Amino acid sequence: MEFVSGYRDEFLDFAALLFGWFRKFAAERGAAGASPEGRWRQLEAQIRRLPQDPALWVLHVLPNRSVGISLGQGAEPGPGPGLGAARFLGDEPPLHLRDLSPYVSFVSLEEGEEMEEEQEENGEEESASVEKVDPEDNGEPTPTSRESPQEANPPGETEEAEQEAGGGEGGCREDKAEDEPGPERRKGRRSEAAPLHLSCLLLVTDEHGTILGIDLLMDGTQESAGKGSGTENLAPRAYALLCHSMACPMGSGDPRKPRQLTVGDAQLHRDLESLVPRLGVKLAKTPMRTWGPRPGFTFASLRARTCHVCHRHSFEVKLTPCPQCSAVLYCGETCLRADWRRCPDDVSHRFWCPRLAGFMERARELATLPFTYAAEVTSETFNKEAFLASRGLTRGYWTQLSMLIPGPGTHRHPRGSMPALNLLLSGDPYQLLQGDGPAVMPPVPLDPPRALFGSWQDYYTWRGLSLDSPMAVLLTYPLTVYYVITHLVPQSFPELNIQNKQSLKIHVVEAGKEFDLVMVFWELLVLLPHVALELQFVGDGLPPDSDQQHFTLQRDGPEVSVRPGSGVSARLSSGTKEKGGRRDLQIKVSARPYHLLQGPKPDLVIGFNSGFGLKDTWLSSLPRLQSFRVPAFFTESSEYGCVMDDQTMAVATGGGTSPPRPNPFRSPFRLRAADNCMPW
Repeated sequence: MEFVSGYRDEFLDFAALLFGWFRKFAAERGAAGASPEGRWRQLEAQIRRLPQDPALWVLHVLPNRSVGISLGQGAEPGPGPGLGAARFLGDEPPLHLRDLSPYVSFVSLEEGEEMEEEQEENGEEESASVEKVDPEDNGEPTPTSRESPQEANPPGETEEAEQEAGGGEGGCREDKAEDEPGPERRKGRRSEAAPLHLSCLLLVTDEHGTILGIDLLMDGTQESAGKGSGTENLAPRAYALLCHSMACPMGSGDPRKPRQLTVGDAQLHRDLESLVPRLGVKLAKTPMRTWGPRPGFTFASLRARTCHVCHRHSFEVKLTPCPQCSAVLYCGETCLRADWRRCPDDVSHRFWCPRLAGFMERARELATLPFTYAAEVTSETFNKEAFLASRGLTRGYWTQLSMLIPGPGTHRHPRGSMPALNLLLSGDPYQLLQGDGPAVMPPVPLDPPRALFGSWQDYYTWRGLSLDSPMAVLLTYPLTVYYVITHLVPQSFPELNIQNKQSLKIHVVEAGKEFDLVMVFWELLVLLPHVALELQFVGDGLPPDSDQQHFTLQRDGPEVSVRPGSGVSARLSSGTKEKGGRRDLQIKVSARPYHLLQGPKPDLVIGFNSGFGLKDTWLSSLPRLQSFRVPAFFTESSEYGCVMDDQTMAVATGGGTSPPRPNPFRSPFRLRAADNCMPW
């Protein structure tokens, strides 16, 4: 598929932006070190002429003593060549963080130190390794020591800094590891090589949290992880970072200098007092004493913008959309012409341009939602991280929507895992939907719905939710299933009489995020009170250890039972008495491609954001699905995805899909797109 915005994990685009900027910064820093005096005088003069940003800028100094980076060679953990930057930043990037888990993971340095201390107490002899694993495919060495600047003079770059800047991919390989964590954490696991240690992170942001520049100080071993703060004598690097952040801001906007700068480290603040004024920038009188200058500070969601053809970022080139369709971003006429004339013709922009223009016309319709926050969350500049943080949505299932990645030891509902019994036994089936503030889900209404819901407005009214509630972002999954059962199947397959069935077996194929949010499907029992439901999640992307697992949620009058497959049972209070008989929701998991699934056929098949053209297994799964002759409905995050699905269906089965229609229970959150402006 040409555009993967709706399928690729946004954190990967964010990481590509960070390290694309860092590579450019490291290369220019090395060039400045080669001809120091004239280059720095020229750069300082250029910055003094820049327009002033009214926002306060912050230089954060973040030492790290506890988290290391373990590099693997692929299928098995351990030292090896790692994941090449060509794949990470190139034409065929991985789609999900789990694709990187065999290569990169976080480890706890503190656990390693404790283990070494225990071994020393037991008299075991073990030599400490101080060499880093070489993560490059081309065999280029990576730096093995942390930089120790000799003087606070901006032209005086050290050899270590030049080593980090040089070597192409080698200069960024170790840094790339820090922001490419997979969901699997191999805590306490020892490998043949010591983990990499990011000893200190220098980060330039504005007061709103927009990231403007980044510098990474790497230490090859965990041996020195606990020695010092890692912030001594950083002035040369910090000054170089500030200059580059002003001349080439990563986040957004034209080159500019701040009206005022504050620093998050007392020693570095003193060291920069004589340097920052050279740029025409006022340094705050005292260092920053708290994490951020404003109580509501959070890192803004950076929008990675790239040319569709050459993949260069917006901080490198000026990007403009195609003048005809306004859908695709290019850095200039050269890339636009190359895409226009691509062969074969059906992959060229000349072929797709009229269709993409039609997709763009849907933007206003897709953004029409009843929520009070609709204009904010459907805009191209939507800052998702700030939205979640400002509403206290920072735990439970809400973390699945965030780009924040927990380090080792962080307590959090893990991606790709069955809900833990201790969470279910707390007495509230909606606990994982809860934020940090008041309850987000009101009590279940005493009476079942009297009419079928066809819009968020109707459902919110019956459920007692305020239109300011963001619960639609999570409830889009069960409400979409509900809409398929109550509206789409009766319209397309009236002979099945699905609304009168007492039980329904539903396959959720190529399951992904919806499996990570599995407890939201409890809402189906509230909406369909007299139906026993079985949801079987199927897909080879599911965690292997969940294969063949199942459990049942049962509501007996005022209580809920949780019965795992092992036979253990427990009871939960639902908070209300209900009319009607017993009903239950069975959850089953099959971690395999759909065409390898064995067992009776379902009543209904549903796939969320499936992307037929992205996985070869669909070429086998679609014919198998066709042979079942049962209704199958799929959602996509864009009209473009629907067209690509139809093409893949034709190749796999000789058939096609029905014309797409907007999902009335779509998520209100707009997804980011790096190389296009289409509404996802």
